Amino acid sequence: MAARPRSELNPATTAPDVAPDLTAADLAVVTARGITRAFGDTTVLDGVDLRIRRGEVVALLGASGSGKSTLLRVLAGLDSGADGEVRTSGRTAVVFQEHRLLPWKRVADNIALGLRGPDLARRTSAALAGVGLADRGRAWPAELSGGQAQRVALARALVREPDILLLDEPFAALDALNRLRMQALFFRLRGEHDFAALLVTHDVNEALLLADRLLVLEDGRIAEDTPVPLPHPRTQDDPGFGALRRHLLTRLRVPLVPDRS
Repeated sequence: MAARPRSELNPATTAPDVAPDLTAADLAVVTARGITRAFGDTTVLDGVDLRIRRGEVVALLGASGSGKSTLLRVLAGLDSGADGEVRTSGRTAVVFQEHRLLPWKRVADNIALGLRGPDLARRTSAALAGVGLADRGRAWPAELSGGQAQRVALARALVREPDILLLDEPFAALDALNRLRMQALFFRLRGEHDFAALLVTHDVNEALLLADRLLVLEDGRIAEDTPVPLPHPRTQDDPGFGALRRHLLTRLRVPLVPDRS
């Protein structure tokens, strides 16, 4: 797909989103309009529009190379080459697939990096306790397991008290058991902190367990935007889970394993 001429577009800009006539539940923490990102002659994002409400968890699915991580970076303000408009309300924090902890700083110092304030030590300790690592503040990153390091990355984001949390496949590098533990931790922290989140994932089950709404990115656009009509907390045994899973796998062109029972 050929890139659209830059002359027809405006560089992606950010601005506060104010809507005094809306209730707090309806207020969007992120609104994106016409997000377009091209790399050479390839258009990865082609006029993407999306809106995430306060406290809402939205999962972003799509094939590898569909532009999920690119869109997240644009929303986070980390990609200056995109066109369109991003409006945000409140603080934003990002959690990547890699923990990105500085190896020469202790865990607590990694969490507090870039922050100031008389209560920073208390906030750092509270963030560590919140992810189950209250006793690891003096540890070095090299002393942590993969699951512990990703918990620290989550604590580093939450200590900033974000209104919107952008997560780029944050559990993908973990083994199956640690992934389940991190999903449960995310669900608990979401209830405690009431942040909104955009969760980029390849895991359909993860998306269905955690998200209020699902987006499918295809050919540079949002091809599907659907709510998850299942009450929390969820399990894969819930009525309706299987049908939603089959629908998403079919939408993503993933072959279904035949049931031989």
